[in-house]
This record gives sequence, C-alpha cells and structure tokens, in this order.
Amino acid sequence: MGDGQSTQSAGSTVIHPCDPIFIPFPSPTAAPHPRRCPTTAMTTPTTSSLVSLCARRLVAHLPSARRSLPLLPAELYPALLQAALLDCRVPLLQDLVRSWPFPILSLRCDPHRHPDQLCVQAVLLAVTAGLRSDAGPRPCLRVLDMTGIQDGAEHGPDSVTLWSRTVLLAKACLEASQRRTEPRGTKDQKGSPVPAVEIRVDLFVNSTSGAILRAALRGGGALRLRCRDFHAEELSLGGTLDLLEALEPLGLRRVELRFNNLGLAGLCQVVPRLARFPHLASLRLPYSNVDVRRPGMEDGLKELAEALGSLHGLRELNLGSCRLAGRLGLLLGSLRRPLESLELPFCHLQPCDLAFLAGSPHAPALKKLDLSGHDLSSSLLPPFLHLLPAVSSSLRHLDAAECHLGDRHLPVLLPPLRLCVRLSYLGLFGNRLSSAGLKVLLEGTRALSSLRLVVHPYPTDCCDSGDGDVREGCVAALREELQGMLGSAGREDEVWSCSLQHHGGSDFFAL
Repeated sequence: MGDGQSTQSAGSTVIHPCDPIFIPFPSPTAAPHPRRCPTTAMTTPTTSSLVSLCARRLVAHLPSARRSLPLLPAELYPALLQAALLDCRVPLLQDLVRSWPFPILSLRCDPHRHPDQLCVQAVLLAVTAGLRSDAGPRPCLRVLDMTGIQDGAEHGPDSVTLWSRTVLLAKACLEASQRRTEPRGTKDQKGSPVPAVEIRVDLFVNSTSGAILRAALRGGGALRLRCRDFHAEELSLGGTLDLLEALEPLGLRRVELRFNNLGLAGLCQVVPRLARFPHLASLRLPYSNVDVRRPGMEDGLKELAEALGSLHGLRELNLGSCRLAGRLGLLLGSLRRPLESLELPFCHLQPCDLAFLAGSPHAPALKKLDLSGHDLSSSLLPPFLHLLPAVSSSLRHLDAAECHLGDRHLPVLLPPLRLCVRLSYLGLFGNRLSSAGLKVLLEGTRALSSLRLVVHPYPTDCCDSGDGDVREGCVAALREELQGMLGSAGREDEVWSCSLQHHGGSDFFAL
C-alpha cells in the first residue's frame, strides 16, 4: 500500500530518488529526456552505507565540499544531498539543488529525520534562484518531491511543521509567479518561457493561511504546487470550496477537513466537488458537526450518500464524532467499491449499524476499523462479536479505545479476536482492564503472529480509586512482567504500551 518506489533488502531501504514517488502524478510536460538516477541506500539510525559515511565526512569540510562539487560525478549527488540535510549544511545544500543533474529531487532522505526549517528554506531559495532570468543554463530539475515529510512539531523548535512548510511554499510560488514571462539572459533565449518546476507536497491550511495558499495555487507561476494530501482546519465553507477548486485534479489522494463545522448541509456542498479528483482514495471528515437525530436530516443524508457514491476510488472514510445513530447503512449504501478503512469513533452507533457492517461488502475488505468511544459492554457487544469474524480475513488495525470493556468481557472477546490472523495493531486504551486481565489478553493473543503493537489502558489496580492517579511503580512492574512474558513466548518484536504517543497506530496508506 506504500506510495514510494522502494524495495527492502538487508535492513536498508533502497529508493530511486529520481523516479516519481507515487504513480498518479504525470510526468512534467517540459521535462527533458529522463536521466536515470542511481539508487542510493537511505540510512537509518543503526545502518549506514560506505557511500553515505564518506559523503558525511566530505560535507563536514564545507569549503572543500563546495569547491569540489563541479568535479564530482552525478551519481554522488543523492548521497551528498542526504548528508547535507542530516547535518544542516545550508550553503552546500543550495549548491546541490542549483546544480542538481536529474529531473526529480526528493527530500525524503531519511524516514527517521525531519528536515529543519533552514534546510527547507534553502532548498526553495535555490529552486527559485534557478528560475531567474540571469540564472544561466536551464536547470535539469523539473520535480521537487516533498511528500511524506511528517509534521516536525514534535521534533524540536527548528523542525518545520506542515503549516509552516505550506506557507513557505506558497510564498515561494508567489515570488516565482512574478518571473513567469521574464526573458532569459542570452539573445537566442530571449522570450522563451522559464521551465516550470512542479512541487509535489502535502498541504496543511487553516483560516490564517488560506488566502496566501489560494493565491499561490492560482498564480500560474514557474513553481506549480501539486498536492498529494490536503489537510484543512477551521475553514469556512466558502474558503474550503475555493481551495478545493484551486487544487490540480491529478495526484490528490487524500482530503481531510477537521473542525470546520460544515454540518450536513455543508458536506452536501463539499463532497460532490471532490468527484473532480480521479485518484482520491481517502476522505476524512472528523468533527464536522453532523447529527442525524435532528429533524429533517433524512433528505440531506441521502444527498450525502449519493455524493459519496460518486467518489469511485474511495477506499478510506473517517466520520469521527458524527452522530450517525442507525443511519450507517443509508450513508454507505451508495459506495461503488468496498472500503478498506472505516473510522467511526464516537459516532453514537446502534446495534443495527454494526449488523449492517458485518453483512456488507465492506467487512471482508476492511484493513482498518475504528470503533472507539462506543459502549461495547452492553447492547453493542453481540453485533461487535459477530462483526469480528466478518472482518477477520483482512483486518490489520482495530481500535476499540474507551469502549467500556473489562476483564469479564475477555472470555467472549478473545475467540473472535483470534480469528483476525493479520491483525498488527490493537488499540484498547481507556478500557477497564486489570493487570490480571492484561496478562490474559497477552496469552489469548498468542496465535496472532502479525501483532506488533498493543496500546492498552493503565491497569485499574495501578490507579488510585479516589483521584484516579496512576502509580508509576506499579505500571513499571507490570510493563517488565509483560515484557518477560513476550520474551518467553518468542514475541520480542511485539510492543505493549499504555503510552498515548503510540495511540495513533498506522496510517491507512502504510498498511
């Protein structure tokens, strides 16, 4: 399900940095004859190739590296780029980008590291400088791939966030749009257009950055933004529609609209506009202020269901915190293909909703299912136990956080859970399991050989009954005991944690 052109070998990831990172994007129309880029081993914290080690030694001597750059073969540029990013060698980074000898440059050099803001600014400045009329020979670069770079908010103050990266890109595009028709420097090139550079990127926008991004998308300059994943928060209905209309149709695989308070009427205007994106696979609409229990909602639900049915490639749907009580079948009934990911946390589902899902075409296709925030201890428990065998052949990610499950439910829960032989993530945070219950759960999931991460609650016997404070010593002792049980069972690769930092599980496109 990955979006890269990568293969796995001997613990290292081999990437073709000059091949397109994901298929839906067409090749740039102005690109020259493609020059094959060498494969390069991307380092991890524990492994490094000899080439990457040499590259880091070279970039450590910045003046020498900059002087020798014109003498080095093109095949060494990817390793030097990686080293310059890792060590934040800004001047060398700009030199590398200005003279990049291949049509495509990817900044996803190391999945464990995030380029800081200075590096991103340096790359954009170098790309923009190559578009100036006095920049000399036309550069080879046609595509700058910045997709897959995660939000750096948790990686220190110098890391670039999705929001700040979006603003930086928008400003660079606006600056480049002023040079779109400038003539080249020499006489025989005078009047010829500056070759466009396509920037493939994931965008994050809110009410404070919507205007500048909209202007950049419509600027028509020599830098063109091509969005892969579009995330928007706290936008008005009009601002949301304007930005969606400004995005280029090809290549967009995800739209996520959070905290936008669109309501059912707003979604009925937004979702039909998404049919213009032929590769849209993921639609995430959490906190959209939808409540089907309000009077007069039936017609709006039918309209929304019809709009969802027009998204022919849809494989993931998130309707978190939308109150869908008893209407799940109506909403999903028009979909043209089975969903592979369905997230319905805190959606006030009823037994008929889970019964519909168990008998629907979606069940045998689901890889990811989130039912967090539902009381699975009473009326929802029988249909939930019936749903698990229906999804067992495909399910890899199950989130049942805050579902009122306790030790007494394990005898009936474990048998259908063991049928989910491909399950790799199990989320049970916020339930009422004791230390003894967690040990029963660990033993009961022994048959799940694909299980890699279990996010469990703080045990009830490790929490003070009065104020709910957690006794860290008790939790640490249990963690050590669980780790010993995993080791004895040969399950060393499995992680059992009550840490919220693990709570998110896997992204759908990584399953």
